[in-house]
Amino acid sequence: MMNTIEIKIINSCIKNFSLLPTYATTGSSGLDLRACIKQKIKLKSKKTILVPTGIAIHISNPYITALILPRSGLGHKKGIVLGNLVGLVDSDYQGEIMISMWNRSIKDFCIMPGDRIAQIVFVPIIRPNFNIVEDFKESIRANKGFGHSGV
Repeated sequence: MMNTIEIKIINSCIKNFSLLPTYATTGSSGLDLRACIKQKIKLKSKKTILVPTGIAIHISNPYITALILPRSGLGHKKGIVLGNLVGLVDSDYQGEIMISMWNRSIKDFCIMPGDRIAQIVFVPIIRPNFNIVEDFKESIRANKGFGHSGV
């Protein structure tokens, strides 16, 4: 089944389609999101900034959401992760996708126009109905807390 997501270019920085989300390889799960900025931005050590992507999406299907995830190389090698750790784009959101970038390293980091700064993954959503009960049918784990099974 094919799902169509509407995308709107909302920033004139995107003069051609090279800044639109793209898959880096045929096996990529996430589409790369790029910095839609006119000039270099210095992200100082231990600081967080919002970086525009220049695009908005409209998923419209309430059974699909988009997750904004950090790029693993930036996180591991440079200490650049998402300020909110994981972003969630609801199906009815239509504003510009902004990337909260957090520099957790001790060195400043420069973001250049068009840099790949995050990735977006579309996933299905299960919207459950809740059934209020007095007690649960006990499981093997029951209410044992964190670390109950050891290291």
